[in-house]
Amino acid sequence: MPRYEFRCRACGDTFEVNRSMAAAGEPASCPQGHADTVKLLSAVAVTGRSGAAGGAPAPAAGGCCGGACGC
Repeated sequence: MPRYEFRCRACGDTFEVNRSMAAAGEPASCPQGHADTVKLLSAVAVTGRSGAAGGAPAPAAGGCCGGACGC
């Protein structure tokens, strides 16, 4: 289940809420009981190497859709 980060405008506390994507836009009360909160944008960090065996970079794909259809 996705985790969303909120900040309370009243006390400045930042907190996280686990909820479904369908409920992502619903308001959330802060743990201190304040209702004036704002949902924060979260950045996703992906680390690691991608590519062919041996650490070599994957060949560049082309075409209109990344080359998956052979165009």
